[in-house]
Amino acid sequence: MRNSPPMRPSNGHILVADDQPAVVEAVRLLLKAEGLTLRAASSPAEVVAAVESGEDIDVALLDLNYARDTTSGAEGLDLIARLQTLDATLPVVVMTAWSSIETAVEAMRRGARDFVQKPFDNARLLATLRTQLELSRAVRKSRRLEDENRHLHEGGGTAPELIAKAPAMQPVLELLDRVGPSDANVLITGEHGTGKEVVAARLHALSHRRDQPLVSINAGGLSEGVFESEMFGHVKGAFTDAKADRLGCFELADGGTLFLDEIANMPPGQQAKLLRVLETGELKRVGGTRAIRVDVRVLSATNADLGAEVETKRFREDLLYRLNTVEVRLPPLRERKEDVPLLAQHFLGRIARRYRRTLSGFSQAAVQAMLEYPWPGNVRELEHAVERAVLLCRGDTIGPEDLRLRAPTGGGTAQLDGLTLEQAEKWFVERTLARFDGNVNKTAEVLGLSRSALYRRLQKTDEGEP
Repeated sequence: MRNSPPMRPSNGHILVADDQPAVVEAVRLLLKAEGLTLRAASSPAEVVAAVESGEDIDVALLDLNYARDTTSGAEGLDLIARLQTLDATLPVVVMTAWSSIETAVEAMRRGARDFVQKPFDNARLLATLRTQLELSRAVRKSRRLEDENRHLHEGGGTAPELIAKAPAMQPVLELLDRVGPSDANVLITGEHGTGKEVVAARLHALSHRRDQPLVSINAGGLSEGVFESEMFGHVKGAFTDAKADRLGCFELADGGTLFLDEIANMPPGQQAKLLRVLETGELKRVGGTRAIRVDVRVLSATNADLGAEVETKRFREDLLYRLNTVEVRLPPLRERKEDVPLLAQHFLGRIARRYRRTLSGFSQAAVQAMLEYPWPGNVRELEHAVERAVLLCRGDTIGPEDLRLRAPTGGGTAQLDGLTLEQAEKWFVERTLARFDGNVNKTAEVLGLSRSALYRRLQKTDEGEP
C-alpha cells in the first residue's frame, strides 16, 4: 500500500453538529482554510457519542434545531445541558436560524460560551472559534499541570524526585526544594521544551498551597481584547458578549498558584496591568467597580533573556523584579545527556500504555543514537521521538530506525532530504534557537521574523510542553 503524504498538523479540532449537510460542508471549507479540523455530527446522539468516546475535541459548534423539533431549539438546549455533565470544560458555541434573545440567554444559562446566528458571518464565526480555542487550550494546560501535581503527591503527599540524575540538574533540584515551600514568586527560564511546566507543578506541590488550585495560562498569547477578561474576569454586561459574571485566572487561583507561561511575549500595556495587580494584591473585573483582594503565588516562565528585554525596553524592569524573586534556569537536554535514557524509558512506559503496545525497551543502538543526538527541541522533542517510535516499532524492542532521528551533519543540509516544507522549517527554527541558547529575539532577528511570528511557528508544531 502506498504511504499517504504527511498531514499538516491541525491548529484545532472543532465538532460541528447540524442536520443540514450543506451547512456542515460550508463550515468545513471555512475551517480548512484556517488549518482547523472538523468532526461532523448530524444529531445530538452523535455529539454525545463523540464526547463520551474521548475524541480530541477543542470546541463544539452546535445547531439548536434538529429533525425532531426544527423551531424551538429545545433539542439543542437539552444537548448543551447534557454536554455540561459530560465535560464542563468543553467550550460550546451555538448557532441557529431561529435566533431570539430568549433562546440566546437560555443557551448561555445552560453552559454555552457564545452564540452565532445563521446565516453566519464568516469573520465573526472564525473570531468566536479562535477565542474559544485559546480558552480551551488554557484550561487543558491547567488540567495537565493539576494531573502532574497529583502525580507528584503520590506516596505520602510529598513531591518525589523529578527524572533528573544528571549533574547539571542537581543545583536545580536543590533550589526547588529550598524555594518550593515558600510563597516567593519564581521565574523559570530555559529553552523551549525543557520542562518548565513540570517545574511549576513541582513548586506548587512542595508549597503549603498544594491543596489549592494551580491555574496555568499562556500569558503571552492573549490578545489585547481578551487579556483583562481572562486574567481579571468581567461582570455581566461589561461588553457585548459578557452574558454573565466570570472569574479570571487570578480569582480562580486565589489561595493557590498562578503559572504565567511565555511571560516575555506580553505587550507593554498588558505588562502594566499585570504589575498593578502584583503590587497591590487587588484587581477589578472588567466593568466592575469593586476591588477584589487575591492571595496568589505567581510562577512565570520564558525562554527569552528578560535582562536583554529590559535593556531594549520590551519588558518592564519593575515587573521583572516582581516576578523573579528567585530564578530557576533549566539546562537544555544536551547539557544533561545522562537523563536521556531515563526520560526515554519514562515516556515509553506512559506512551506504550496509551497505544496498548507491549515493548521491552530500547536496543543498545537506539540508546546510543539518543545519546549522540543534540535534541534541539529538548525534552519535548524526546517525548515526540519516543511516541513516533512506539507507533513505528514492529518488534518488541525499539531500534534506532524507529526513532528516525535526524542529527545535524557536517554538510548541514543532508538531514533535510525527504522532509516536507513544514518539517524543514520546524527543524531550522529549532536549530537556530539552539544556536542562540533559546534567545527568541536573536533567533527572530536572524530568521527575519517578528517575535510574535516566531512564537506562532513554534506553537504550531509544539502544542503542550511535558
